[in-house]
Amino acid sequence: MKETKTASGAPEARAAMHEMMAAFEAFKGANDARLDEIERKASADTLLEEKVARIDQAVGAAQARLDRALSEARRPEIGVASLREASGVAPLEEKAAFDGYLKTGASFGLELKAGLSTASNSAGYVVPEQTERAIERRLMAGSPMREICTVRTVAAGVFRKPVSIAGVASGWVAETAARPETDPATLSLLEFPSADLYASPAATQTLLDDALVDLDEWLAAEVEDAFAAQETAAFVTGNGVNKPKGFLSYDIVAEADHEWGEIGYVASGAAGAFASTSPVDRLIDLVYAPKAQYRPNGRFVMNRKTVSAVRKFKDADGAYIWQPAQRPGETASLLGYPVTEIETMPDVAANSAAIAFGDFQRGYLIVDRAGVRVLRDPYSAKPYVLFYTTKRVGGGVQNFDAIKVMKFAAS
Repeated sequence: MKETKTASGAPEARAAMHEMMAAFEAFKGANDARLDEIERKASADTLLEEKVARIDQAVGAAQARLDRALSEARRPEIGVASLREASGVAPLEEKAAFDGYLKTGASFGLELKAGLSTASNSAGYVVPEQTERAIERRLMAGSPMREICTVRTVAAGVFRKPVSIAGVASGWVAETAARPETDPATLSLLEFPSADLYASPAATQTLLDDALVDLDEWLAAEVEDAFAAQETAAFVTGNGVNKPKGFLSYDIVAEADHEWGEIGYVASGAAGAFASTSPVDRLIDLVYAPKAQYRPNGRFVMNRKTVSAVRKFKDADGAYIWQPAQRPGETASLLGYPVTEIETMPDVAANSAAIAFGDFQRGYLIVDRAGVRVLRDPYSAKPYVLFYTTKRVGGGVQNFDAIKVMKFAAS
């Protein structure tokens, strides 16, 4: 369950949202003028095009500031008091032993974990439970894929999930008619192996000796950005070799030919671009590509360059299909569905899958192997002390009917 900071984050979020709304109103006015000139003259003035581009960049920057403010508001406090509150009764001896290890390298009272493979240099000490929980909560707030997908913590190195591809057969019969045996369900076993994700934050001994520094909070903050960036890239485009398998790394086929194990696509209508006429119709086709049960929790996923392109589109009634967030805590929407910006999504290019839509909570599974290890290294980068921190993470598509993409191709 995510914790929310409302007192400190709300004013910044409100100010960023007001800035976003003002920038978008200016964008609409300039873009309307550009569209009117194109309709009258078949092309727009260069200065007007540049003006729209500048305002569009301002809208993107305002949206980025709003996203950062909302992320900061969602990021949990990781002070000692909040950790004790989250975990009930804090194991003070374990916490004190871990702090002693971080400060001086003393290992008494800690559990040593060594990698089973002789080729793996993953030895280290398991962090206390509250420190691991703090890292996981920060990752949840900082990783866009963790926010929209299912996250499961497991004890094994490989998580196996049986899924039913075709349900149990059934039928109607008369009251006294025979009941012939039906075919059983068709099952498939999905495997989600976990791989090592690592970072080596550095500190000076002076920082470690400072009694006012909460080392749990420092360690969690240091690894948050590094882990979140690596995870997000892997969840989108990872090849599954020593990392999670991204949803764009599966076979992508036309929706009409889609089968289990493949991601279906809807064509944009033009090679490497949106269709020149009625591009919104193709986005609507993408919304209705998943079955009805996946649309209520559906959302768009794309990078900011693609958002900038669709921000200019209007529907048949002349209304912009992209709308900014209307109140703090919400996100921008496209055709009424929320938009998640993920920078590792590909740009619009020939045959790229630059836009995805679907129920990612039901479609993609992130697997966390329980246990975060830390190995203190005061030798490799003297006078700095490195903390080689490893976490095992896996991921992959668990429902191939729930996620669809737009391929930028004529067909």
